[in-house]
Amino acid sequence: MSAEAQLKLIKRNTVEIIQERDLLRRIKNKGCLKIKFGVDPTTPDIHLGHSVILLKLRCFQDLGHQVILLIGDFTARVGDPSGRIKTRKPLSSRQIMANAKTYQHQSFKILDPAKTKVLFNSEWLSRMNFSRVLRLASHHTVARMLERDDFHKRYRENYPIGLHEFMYPLMQAYDSVALKADIEIGGTDQKFNLLLARQIQKSYGQPPQIIITMPILEGTDGVEKMSKSLGNYIGISEDPYEMYSKIMSIPDELIFRYFRLLTDLKAEEIGSKEKALSKGILHPKEAKKDLARWIVSFYWDTSSAKATEDKFERVFERGELPADIIYVDVSDSVSVSESVDARASKGDTIWIVKLLELTGLAKTHSEARRLIEGGAVRCDGKKIEDINVEISLRNEHVLQVGRRRFVRVGKKAEGGT
Repeated sequence: MSAEAQLKLIKRNTVEIIQERDLLRRIKNKGCLKIKFGVDPTTPDIHLGHSVILLKLRCFQDLGHQVILLIGDFTARVGDPSGRIKTRKPLSSRQIMANAKTYQHQSFKILDPAKTKVLFNSEWLSRMNFSRVLRLASHHTVARMLERDDFHKRYRENYPIGLHEFMYPLMQAYDSVALKADIEIGGTDQKFNLLLARQIQKSYGQPPQIIITMPILEGTDGVEKMSKSLGNYIGISEDPYEMYSKIMSIPDELIFRYFRLLTDLKAEEIGSKEKALSKGILHPKEAKKDLARWIVSFYWDTSSAKATEDKFERVFERGELPADIIYVDVSDSVSVSESVDARASKGDTIWIVKLLELTGLAKTHSEARRLIEGGAVRCDGKKIEDINVEISLRNEHVLQVGRRRFVRVGKKAEGGT
């Protein structure tokens, strides 16, 4: 494929390329380029927000370029300060390596393992002596570092900034030096770090890498950046039904943004769907079904997508309960909890907050309270609005949290099996 044709594919969905002319020249002159994507394993899961960049990396692989998935096991000890008011709490080495393992496994749902080079930045950062660290630090100034929006805001509002946090963008920049990267890809929130890497490469006598920034994907709430901590994420390894249902819950205005950023459908096909929706020919629900079907098929398979769609229609369009709803017998749990939590159970009744926790629908009392107060909990189809409700265990009940999570719950008869 010609350099011009490659550039056209590479540019799709990007926010900015610095410098586009240089990218075209390098494709023509070098052929195979080194594409760097660094990720700190600070959480165990990859979600669709991460996939925006991973899909672009797969595009580079399909064009014959070398993709380097750089696991920031060393930089994760500091944590990226981008967009943060407070200093991150350090992770243990065990946590970092456990997360790194899942990152590799999940990223290969998108990337071609045979065409992906996985490296860890501890290979070079952990070996740097203090004189090399001082040399690296000498190539940047405190004044320039405080130009970063997050550092500037923290400094202005008198929030503490650790000196080690200043080192984070320098370490990330040095990764590009160690790899001799031609290109680095990141979200728009990483632009400062990416630009600094260009500067540091120049200081070390290397050609500055080309920067490609990708859009930040909004989560299922349609407002905030997709994030596990905000609960608005869709994990790429989630159960197909959970994945499908979450996609069906996104605001209508996100449908075609998701189509563009998360699928490989041609722009003409997406534009045709968008036009049909605006004319009332295509209903938003049907457009979401198309999107959900495509995404579940991509991360799982077409049969999983079909089965998931059938289940979703039974549960939400025909009002049926899931065929695979699990039953939880809380008899033993209740008897144990009575001795440690006086409010947990009163004979044949149990406190709704404790019941949600025992069934696994909530991890803690506080989470259960938030779910109830947010109107997300139903018992036998009736919304629970009072956190003090006691549920009778003389009969079985169907507990529901949100639109997707169901549990049949009961207490076996005394002396029963």
